[in-house]
Amino acid sequence: MNRQRGTARASGRGPGRGPGRVIAPAALFAVVVIVWDLARTRGWVSDLILPRPWDVVVAAYDLFSGGLVWEHLLATFYETLAGFAAAAVLGIGTALAAGSSRPVRQMVYPYAVTLQVLPMLSIAPILISAFGFGYTSKIVIAGMIAFFPIFVNSLTGLLAPDPDAEELFRSLRAGRKRTFRSLLLPTAAPMIFAGLRIGLTLALAGAVVAEIVSSQKGLGFLVQRYSSQLNQDDAFAVVLVLTVMGLLLYGAIGFADRTIVFWRHPGRLAAKTRSRERRVRRRLGETPPPPTPTPQSPASNPSASEEKV
Repeated sequence: MNRQRGTARASGRGPGRGPGRVIAPAALFAVVVIVWDLARTRGWVSDLILPRPWDVVVAAYDLFSGGLVWEHLLATFYETLAGFAAAAVLGIGTALAAGSSRPVRQMVYPYAVTLQVLPMLSIAPILISAFGFGYTSKIVIAGMIAFFPIFVNSLTGLLAPDPDAEELFRSLRAGRKRTFRSLLLPTAAPMIFAGLRIGLTLALAGAVVAEIVSSQKGLGFLVQRYSSQLNQDDAFAVVLVLTVMGLLLYGAIGFADRTIVFWRHPGRLAAKTRSRERRVRRRLGETPPPPTPTPQSPASNPSASEEKV
């Protein structure tokens, strides 16, 4: 049993991998769609509240084929990425400063918590009136919402290095730069990427909220307009587009995590090791060793048995 677990771990398979990783969510999605369609066909829910799933798909196709959604999609995409980039730079930079200095940490952390507990809907109109009705106010709101998880996760990772490894670096008289580059940053990288995943999804939510409050462009504006017109087919279609957009952004951060922090993912680590071995062999002009032949027993080699006789 332990050998099987070790093999699965070395090959990158685990409880979250394999066919079940796709089948289970797909089955749940199918159940939700079936119940949703039954609720509409049986009249349990009014069409003013919940449209049929197929009507939502058709409405989404019409939005893209007509070209209406592209301008609003690009606006929301730009606001999300710009707000996320600002939050990532400020969050990781502030975490680095707070992690290296206890007084800075004691000074900054209460304000970060205050920013997190501040109801964003209550100050969104103030920020929009201060920064205008263009992209700037939406980027500010998206960045403010995404800042806290990036900052907290980065700070937690920087403050939690392996004590034994830290003692080893001290005994080797490693400098601050070497310790940061070889110990603190690799240790904190998984937590930093966890914060980036959360921050990116929150940046999308912040941009949409800002567009709903006051905007003439963006997917949030489309949701607000179609809902006010009781056009639930198109409103749900825009929500579907937002969902797919959020999943793609989340997957992009996950891909970057597996590529950069490869040592945390056994499958990626094994692939990196094999790739490094191939590069070393090519550089040295070596060829992979041939497979060792398995010895055959006399019963499986009749000619050898005849020679002995």
